[in-house]
Amino acid sequence: MPRLDGSGPWGMGPGTGWGMGPCCGGGVWRRGMGAGFGSRRFYTKKEEQEDVENEIKAAEEDLQALKERLEELKLQGK
Repeated sequence: MPRLDGSGPWGMGPGTGWGMGPCCGGGVWRRGMGAGFGSRRFYTKKEEQEDVENEIKAAEEDLQALKERLEELKLQGK
């Protein structure tokens, strides 16, 4: 994300780009093979807790972006 503000590359929300930026581990999407749950990296409890908290935050941001998009679509359909 250009501004690292969760807006995505074109302001369309996270997960809408190529997954090549620093937020995604330089080439993989955050829920894929990055530093998430499928990683081969060994965690400390603190690191794992931070990762889970970050995943929750990202999921909440994704959900909010989807809700906003749904509202936009509803308004366009009227």
